[in-house]
Amino acid sequence: MSDMPTVQNQNLDWLLTGLVQRVPHARSALLLSSDGLAKAFDGLETIDEAEHLAAVASGLHSLARSAGMRFADGADVRQVVVELDTALLFVCAAGSGACLAVLAGREADAAVLGYEMAKLVKSVRTYLATPARQQAAAAAHDPRR
Repeated sequence: MSDMPTVQNQNLDWLLTGLVQRVPHARSALLLSSDGLAKAFDGLETIDEAEHLAAVASGLHSLARSAGMRFADGADVRQVVVELDTALLFVCAAGSGACLAVLAGREADAAVLGYEMAKLVKSVRTYLATPARQQAAAAAHDPRR
């Protein structure tokens, strides 16, 4: 599990742990900002592993968004699925500016995993949102504060 500093992220760890435990063959879950920063995770060995998966998931989701804009009349991305020889990687939007990535064994039922991810995101979407970093940086330098 992560040791992310905020109370909000610490509270999200149990959600990710629950998802990994509920879905047969799920290995790990990661909440990330859409620009690739790991926010909370379960089932990954190190923060380096979490950061690497966050970068990969962010890139995949960004590519899918670009495909939606170009080839599907601006349609939103529901889910990105990468099928590897021994694993499945699912990435979906998880609130404004956030994504959820789940890595599962090849034996995982993709329909069950996708359903559980969507259910988790729908139930706690507002808590998963990540404000854009430009806005946060601008607020910190606001002379009116």
